Amino acid sequence: MNPAPTKRFVPGSLAWPDTKSRWILAAAWIGFVGVATFCAVAFAPGRPLTAFGDISLCLVAAFASIALLSNCGAPPRRSQAFWLLFGLGVGTWLLGQIIWTYFEVVLHQDVPNPFIGDVILFLHAVPMIGALGLRPHDRREDLRMHLGYVDFALLLTWWVYLYLFVVIPWQYISPNVDLYGRAFDTLEGVENLLLAAGLAALYLRARAEWKTVYAHLFCAAFLMAIGAYISNLAIDANLYYAGGPFDLPLMAALTWFGTAGVIARQIRPQSELDATHMRVPSPWPARLAMAAVFSIPLMALWTINLSSAPRQVQEFRVALTQITVLVVGLLIVARQRLVDRERMRLLRASDDALENLKRLQAQMIQSEKLVSLGQLAAGAAHEINNPLTGILGYSQLLAEEPGLTDKQRALADKVAALARRIKALVTNLLSFARRVPAERTLLDVGQVIGSSLNLNNLDVRGKNIRIEFDPATLLPLVRGDGNQIMQVFFNLVDNAVDALEEVGGGVLSIRATHEGTNVVIEVSDTGPGIKSPDHVFDPFFTTKPVGKGTGLGLSICYGIVQEHFGTIECFNRPTGGATFRVTFPVAAQPAPSNELAEMHRVSD
Repeated sequence: MNPAPTKRFVPGSLAWPDTKSRWILAAAWIGFVGVATFCAVAFAPGRPLTAFGDISLCLVAAFASIALLSNCGAPPRRSQAFWLLFGLGVGTWLLGQIIWTYFEVVLHQDVPNPFIGDVILFLHAVPMIGALGLRPHDRREDLRMHLGYVDFALLLTWWVYLYLFVVIPWQYISPNVDLYGRAFDTLEGVENLLLAAGLAALYLRARAEWKTVYAHLFCAAFLMAIGAYISNLAIDANLYYAGGPFDLPLMAALTWFGTAGVIARQIRPQSELDATHMRVPSPWPARLAMAAVFSIPLMALWTINLSSAPRQVQEFRVALTQITVLVVGLLIVARQRLVDRERMRLLRASDDALENLKRLQAQMIQSEKLVSLGQLAAGAAHEINNPLTGILGYSQLLAEEPGLTDKQRALADKVAALARRIKALVTNLLSFARRVPAERTLLDVGQVIGSSLNLNNLDVRGKNIRIEFDPATLLPLVRGDGNQIMQVFFNLVDNAVDALEEVGGGVLSIRATHEGTNVVIEVSDTGPGIKSPDHVFDPFFTTKPVGKGTGLGLSICYGIVQEHFGTIECFNRPTGGATFRVTFPVAAQPAPSNELAEMHRVSD
């Protein structure tokens, strides 16, 4: 875990957040920049100063590269790739400096001009420029990594082409040290300033911690551009020597890159929505890529019609352009395929979202219908209860009236029994329709299933469907909300009735048993079975016709069973039909056996 900051962190400031970082960075600045400044002023040019200067530049570049790469483990992936490319850029510069050091320190030779490692020193900024397109401060998901890789390949190809087009002819085709120096200095200066300008643009768009990180990287890149240009001018004028004052801007720039890496590791910048481009992605990366691609044939046309370079240089540049156009064309084709694939993915996602929206709208309409139906049922049940109470009371009085024949008394008892049954149905209907908070109590699952069957009995009449309910004797109690569990079995029975209705009727069997520490209920039917048993509990999944079901019933059942620490599964039987198996854990406090017997007697 990162240590807590010792003071409030100010976004956009150049301060570091904790004491440990202060000591590390103070040691780096004093050890590299401070000592290098003292030696550049105190010692005359010579081999000791040269060795010290070259080795110091290697060490500070290694420090900067390690500090930048130390952030590669921090998610997300775009942030990891950003730090990897910046570390790779400084590492590339380190490789060129090692070759320079090999000439001066190991071979004790002056570095030739042109230098064989100039192309390495030139290309060090390309990975950093490519990293800018990743925009790690922006957490939008539309910035795809694979497109960034192709864009980086295009960028690298373009800069390599520029170097080969502008610089290499004066090194190998028609050697000219003066032209080589001016071409290299100009091109490297433009490259370094472009890197600094890109970091400045990101600084203006970012907020919070990333703003601070970009500020440090911008200062380092701008100082690097100045230092490289001054060193190149000194080399061309034969004034440069390693360890001298011309190395100080480079030393400070590399130390500042390391500073940015250390601070980023400490504050762990988090990505956020780009404040200036929250809706429309920036068009500039695509415009720059387009400009780079079209610039290649234009440079060939300039070479043929307007250039005053020697003929062999012109031929080299034309041949180079032809090869580059081929490579860039292949990269553009690859990028277009990725873009097409991404657009197809977005189109499919949009279609799925639209379909889900339609399902949600239909479900909301159905929910409103159910709410209205529930309110209507509640009102009707209340109105039914009033005359029903009178019917029940008068039938009992009639049955107790002396002078009635046995047949008349039996008819009065039947009226009372039917009135009590209607009253039980109305009570169950009100309990099912009422929206009340969940209340966990001790329940007899057999009684709850019986109540749900009473509600469904009205829906199976005249459909050639026979219901077989076989509860085990004296099932142990479970703890749960009776209304919610009744909803589970109401939905399961309702789905089974719909399945049996498709085949013209059949048998719906319900078995409730006690297995170990669970009460197991199996709801089976002799219908056509389920086409996708693995998906029946997914929201909005339904095999019913449009308007018949919303695809949420079994999903709600699954959630209710899970909330009661139970399980529910579905499978097709070998003999045909589907079975839903529901288990509930036995309650920790079982009821006395006589109480259970009484509960079963009442439910029967």
